[in-house]
Amino acid sequence: MHQAARKQTTTAVPQPAPMLFASLELSAKTWKVALSDGARPGRVVCVAAREVDALLAVLEEARQRFHLPSEARTLVCQEAGRDGFWIHRQLERAGVESLVVDPSSIEVNRRARRAKTDRLDALKLLQMLIRHHRGERVWSVLRAPTAEQEDARRPHRERKTLQTEVTRESNRIRSALALFGIGVERLGGLDVAALETRDGQRLPTNARAEMGRALERLQLARKQLGDLERRRRKELADVRRKNDGRRSMSPAMRKVLMLMALKGIGEQGAQTLAHEFFWRDFNNRREVGSAAGLTGTPYQSGASNRDQGISKAGNPRIRALMVDLAWLWLRFQPASDLSQWFQRRWATGPSRLRRVGIVAVARRLLIDLWRYVDQGVVPRGALLCN
Repeated sequence: MHQAARKQTTTAVPQPAPMLFASLELSAKTWKVALSDGARPGRVVCVAAREVDALLAVLEEARQRFHLPSEARTLVCQEAGRDGFWIHRQLERAGVESLVVDPSSIEVNRRARRAKTDRLDALKLLQMLIRHHRGERVWSVLRAPTAEQEDARRPHRERKTLQTEVTRESNRIRSALALFGIGVERLGGLDVAALETRDGQRLPTNARAEMGRALERLQLARKQLGDLERRRRKELADVRRKNDGRRSMSPAMRKVLMLMALKGIGEQGAQTLAHEFFWRDFNNRREVGSAAGLTGTPYQSGASNRDQGISKAGNPRIRALMVDLAWLWLRFQPASDLSQWFQRRWATGPSRLRRVGIVAVARRLLIDLWRYVDQGVVPRGALLCN
């Protein structure tokens, strides 16, 4: 009796392409480099800090150890930190794929006492890199700016630092003088040697010397702050005087001028938004709100369901700036749809609800400004400067 032979069909499982995975645990003196081909356990090698050539040599040695072909890809990851993005850029120039990861998005063991060393951290980062490559959502990958985009941030960040120094030194001088019953309205041109206490005595020697040094620091910070302001105004004036129009402008400067054309947004706010936030490309409004940390954070567990407020998981400079701009928007753009929405929903409530509402306005305003600089859509009802 003849029995027809059954045709057996087998589905071939595609084998993953050979690849080298590496994670960097950075410190001031040494870098821990965890290496694996995705199949074997990771091994850790130490290299001197900031020696990218030595790192590339370690990667090449690992390719030979794991018997990887010359066309095999190399994927390296590191946490964002004090070293910035220069390592990422050098690896990319050397032909190595690189990822910069948001440290706050990395999962952490919740045991009260757990072993923690740089070696273990590098191996953990390596495991998560392999999982990320296989399609799991284990962390958030940051978009690295170019060297020019990163350098454009320096002036407004330095300006904020100098403003903080001016406030700190001014408060320190006034607090020290208050110990002797001396009140000063203006610190400019203050003659420390001529100051007298409430009982008519001269300031003690050490206090007089301290006040002199503090005044020098205050004057230096004010001078540097004034230099930054003059440089910023000169750059804007030079751009406006160009005869060839906006065609030769950089994208960032074009966005600065577009933002300044809206009432309620000045030079400092426009430059901070353009260089600190709008340098990157966003796909939708959710990405815009999330990048600034202005999105809500729900909490739901069983019957418990509440809102924890905004996530604050984005750029803190932009978040603080947008709250300030939201108040200015209500003042200078009262006829806009956004201001009218705030007036209908929040304006008649208590002060606490108005503070909650202004955060919602800040998020919507940031999204409207993104559409404005990216697509040219003016916020509804907004007025442009003459």
